[in-house]
Amino acid sequence: MKGERRALVTGGSAGLGGAICTQLAAEGWAVTNVDRTPANDASGIDTLRRDLSDRETVDALVAELAGRGPFDLVVLNAGISATGSFEKIPSEAHGRLLAVNAEAPIVLCAGLAAVGALAEGGAVIFVSSLAHRTGYPGASSYAASKGVVAVYAKSIRKPFRDRLGVHVACAFPGPLRTDHAARHAPEGADASKRMLPETAAKLILADARRGRTVILPGLGARVFWAAGTLLPGPVTLAMRRIIFEKLDREAY
Repeated sequence: MKGERRALVTGGSAGLGGAICTQLAAEGWAVTNVDRTPANDASGIDTLRRDLSDRETVDALVAELAGRGPFDLVVLNAGISATGSFEKIPSEAHGRLLAVNAEAPIVLCAGLAAVGALAEGGAVIFVSSLAHRTGYPGASSYAASKGVVAVYAKSIRKPFRDRLGVHVACAFPGPLRTDHAARHAPEGADASKRMLPETAAKLILADARRGRTVILPGLGARVFWAAGTLLPGPVTLAMRRIIFEKLDREAY
């Protein structure tokens, strides 16, 4: 690609999104981060503070971002969770989760494509989760939302490639060592077993550059993906015992 490379990352103020922004900026990309919380802005990273749970905000954001593109890379990463007993979590929390995790990335992707803000030869990466591959007791709305983006990414892959010259990939990271993950994990869970977001960011970006469409960052993610595919019942039962039965609160 000639000239300055432009990237758009949602949810880039912390965690995986923050690590992706930092890596891209270090490589010389001009990065636009969209997040409702402020970030420690580094050189090459410009943060737009927007709430992606609000549909009017998302619609307006498409036009705003069009003036910053076209983007050579779009990483639709923003996500929130809701854990605990489904019936004890307010319906408003489920709705907000689905708006941020599923509706916003679809609306942004379709909108950016419609206004010509995706550069030919570029890529779009949706960030789903290994929760898409198996039952996830205690976080059903989260798992459902991540399934939505996985299916959407798969459905647009061919038309985006053929009509726009844009590569579409979907990443399925496992648990990461972030404050967000800790907030939704059982009390006393061992954070050292989770992957560092910086490691996940490097693996995801490297696989996207190799042209992979399904990105499983790390051996653990690949093993869990295979297990969830071949043994969905036992894996769901294991998730119930490891996570749901140890949750002592609702977090949303």
